[in-house]
Amino acid sequence: MTVKIGDRLPAATFKQLTPNGIVDVGTDALLKGKKVALFGLPGAYTPVCSAAHLPGYVANADKLHAAGFDAIACVSANDPFVMDAWGKAHGADGKVLMLADADASFTKAIGMAVDLPAFGLLDRSQRYSMVVEDGVVRKLEVEKSVLDHDGSSAACMLRS
Repeated sequence: MTVKIGDRLPAATFKQLTPNGIVDVGTDALLKGKKVALFGLPGAYTPVCSAAHLPGYVANADKLHAAGFDAIACVSANDPFVMDAWGKAHGADGKVLMLADADASFTKAIGMAVDLPAFGLLDRSQRYSMVVEDGVVRKLEVEKSVLDHDGSSAACMLRS
């Protein structure tokens, strides 16, 4: 079942690489009492994700915080080491939480899993963004193609 506006996100645990090692980031700690700009994408270092999607959120982090977002989180079915390196390569430190959904369990639970065999990507995520307030989806944009990013971009998020 695909998540929709008004749904509470399921409990999940992401992995994040920090200076103190890998830590678990649960949805409760991430979302409880907060307004979060959450976006998912097919994979770190992939063309659209690296050229536009993540960089747009990094570039607009201050504007998103000024608009009332407590956190900005990028979720991808990659390992925490890749997510950390990719985030550092794009200047995401201190701006965007780089969260690994390594086994795609969260992605599957919200109905966003996709296989992209033409790109060699299996058990990955559709490209989406959502405004989540206290764990409840208030806005949701899912791209028709993983090659698109306009509807799930930071600019679109700022219009929420």
